[in-house]
Amino acid sequence: MPPSPSRTPAKPSGLDCRLAVLGSDVRLTPHRREVFEVLASSTDHPTAYDILDRVKSRSPGISLATVYNCLEHLTNAGLIKLVHLERGQSRYCANLHEHVHFHCETCGKVIDAHPVADFDPAKFWNLPAGTKVTRTDLAIHGTCAQCASKASQTHS
Repeated sequence: MPPSPSRTPAKPSGLDCRLAVLGSDVRLTPHRREVFEVLASSTDHPTAYDILDRVKSRSPGISLATVYNCLEHLTNAGLIKLVHLERGQSRYCANLHEHVHFHCETCGKVIDAHPVADFDPAKFWNLPAGTKVTRTDLAIHGTCAQCASKASQTHS
């Protein structure tokens, strides 16, 4: 009998790797995987409606309520971040590295901004003595380079 062909194990997804590192015991339903994969491949910090539009091509029967449930489970498990920008719809981010969000008030774009050096929020901000920072949720608002360039061209 000929030897069976060797099967290479399936490459773990970004979600599988993140779960292994975080030690999370979230039950991975197919919809949760789809929602995470959409977020992991996005750089635009989509809203739940944006995620629904992107997931529907892969899972036509998914509803907005299911997307919200998936987002809640993934957020509570620490697998994604919820991004609040004033009164707008909540957005979601799969980048778990320490960073803040830059929000262009002209076009609405949200861009990750990473610190240029080691950053300890407890030493940067004048916080009460004995404070222990567990996470930072910060948005910086202004005008992105593209919008600023367009504005300067119209005023020239």
